[in-house]
Amino acid sequence: MADDPDDAITRVPIEYELDLHAFAPRDIASVVDEFIRAAWSAGLRDLRLVHGRGRGVQRATVHRLLAQHPLVVHFRDDPAAHLGATLVELNRP
Repeated sequence: MADDPDDAITRVPIEYELDLHAFAPRDIASVVDEFIRAAWSAGLRDLRLVHGRGRGVQRATVHRLLAQHPLVVHFRDDPAAHLGATLVELNRP
């Protein structure tokens, strides 16, 4: 059904930081992948992904994806966020 809210497209502005709290857990990997690709295309090279602290499930999902992503050079926990965010460095063309 075209009016199904689960089928709605969410447009996210491409900026330095993406807060993942607005997305369903099942969508986190695809959202992060698309965000990285769009950020790289927009010329951004340093990103911050906010996944929250909780039990660490979202952080683990994000880190798994980053570890194998072809555009990611390096990533690390943001020390200012107490494990609630990850800093990402993308490769340069």
